[in-house]
Amino acid sequence: MDNPRILLAAGGTGGHVYPAIAIADALREENPDSEILFVGTKNHMEWKAVPKAGYNILNVWISGFHRRFTFKNALFPVKLITSLFQSLKILSDFKPNVVVSCGGYVAGPVGWVAGKKGIPVVIQEQNSFPGVTNRLLAKFAVKIFTAFKEADQYLPKEKTQVTGNPTRSSLKDADREQALESFGFSEDKQVLLVMGGSGGAKTINEAMKANIENLHDEAGLQIIWQCGPRYYDELSTEIDEQKLENLRLLAYLDNMAEAYAVADLVISRAGASSCSELMLTGKPSILVPSPNVAGDHQTQNAKAMVNAGASKMLEDSTMKETMSELVEQLIHDQENLKRMNQAALNLAKPDAAKLIAKEILEIAKSKL
Repeated sequence: MDNPRILLAAGGTGGHVYPAIAIADALREENPDSEILFVGTKNHMEWKAVPKAGYNILNVWISGFHRRFTFKNALFPVKLITSLFQSLKILSDFKPNVVVSCGGYVAGPVGWVAGKKGIPVVIQEQNSFPGVTNRLLAKFAVKIFTAFKEADQYLPKEKTQVTGNPTRSSLKDADREQALESFGFSEDKQVLLVMGGSGGAKTINEAMKANIENLHDEAGLQIIWQCGPRYYDELSTEIDEQKLENLRLLAYLDNMAEAYAVADLVISRAGASSCSELMLTGKPSILVPSPNVAGDHQTQNAKAMVNAGASKMLEDSTMKETMSELVEQLIHDQENLKRMNQAALNLAKPDAAKLIAKEILEIAKSKL
């Protein structure tokens, strides 16, 4: 095959960006001659995550539309028109054979211009309730890859294929002993990994702040707490890490593979990508669905994992009062952790990225 050119548009959160990176890795593995370019925004996480993964990224000036009137909304029409012209230039210069939308606002203008230009658009939708961008682009799509069958009711059924969410296979690569060493942890204490998604989660952080001494001192746990960049400065002044020698408070987790390698139990939001990573790595988890998402899709994601025996669920509004007891009940029960581990692995779709990459390359081939 000649060098297929694939443009990936994804932005805003790790839930959109990491599946896109997983697809890019699989594309490169399937065809090392693939020319891959990302489109994102400078003020979101993709601007660092994508180059770190080894790919080039170009900027489009776009953001979401706020429901109440703000100064940002007044700028929205200007941003939209600018982003359409930027998208046209990127598409004209790069000449992709396929454009892949993994969601986020940035995928909107890029996918729309591609559709109007007759460039094949492929969508990868992570959630049971599709995001607004992917719903808008669905009419242009030649193929839509979903993680949940429930997404079909919001998308053209004849175009959809349930593949699961693409996850980075490198998440399973870390050696546990080396990972423990890199965090400065010992083998003889259980490790709790707490994550609020790439931006952090206020409720999880407040619950952790209220329970940290109990989890650290009384339960005797080693804790990795990823609190998010916007919360880090305040929390790092409020939490005395000198006293809590087995706590690692971090704004962001660069070494996810090592964090998963050491974790005995994970507390996490129930975003589709987080759930897929927990399945892939086989990590027992406590899921706290965010109440602030469209279609309450995180609760649906969490229920699927709870029903399979891979997770337990806590309500966002009550987790401060209930988390310590549940963590202690689970993390010291080795037999139950083993059962949860196997249940998570049984749910995993480790070949999702490969399946999607193969189909994208087939579509690209028809356009070369």
